[in-house]
Amino acid sequence: MIRLKYRFGLPFRVAFVALVALLGLLGGVPAFAAQDWKQFSTAGGQVPEPLQLRDMSGAAVDLGAFRGEVVLVNFWATWCEPCRDEIPALNRLNRKFSAKRFRVVGINVGEGVSRIQQFTGLIPIGFTLLRDEDSAATRTWRVRTLPASFLIDRSGMLRYQLSGDAKWDDVATQAPIIELLK
Repeated sequence: MIRLKYRFGLPFRVAFVALVALLGLLGGVPAFAAQDWKQFSTAGGQVPEPLQLRDMSGAAVDLGAFRGEVVLVNFWATWCEPCRDEIPALNRLNRKFSAKRFRVVGINVGEGVSRIQQFTGLIPIGFTLLRDEDSAATRTWRVRTLPASFLIDRSGMLRYQLSGDAKWDDVATQAPIIELLK
């Protein structure tokens, strides 16, 4: 998980990372704990903020166009190592459930077309890819860490969110998706 804002100086961060790594080696706490889905507290979910961004060809895409599908919205960036690591598993997830009206929508944060194209030349992306070049959608959706994922049901309501990287091939991580596909 990558924090978008730092509140502490470099010496503190270095010491903190060293402490977490040491505790992980000693078995005190896992160095990289899996993140859990958080369900929105409003019954039936929450209305998402409007989201209209451009795809790689420059065409405008409105998230509302995917109503009737279960949508996983994933905010990511090419410079974010956990984000890069998730891409192959997100491709597999998209393929696995696409016949059940499921779609992954990747939202690249703050990068231009040429940088994204360079990246996708190395690591192909097989799902809908949108660009948030000015990071306005990232701020509107209150994304604080990358990667960040939001799960939207078929009626267009936000149901779950997950901050940080996930094991998308894991059945436990897929459980909320499977629930919403029923």
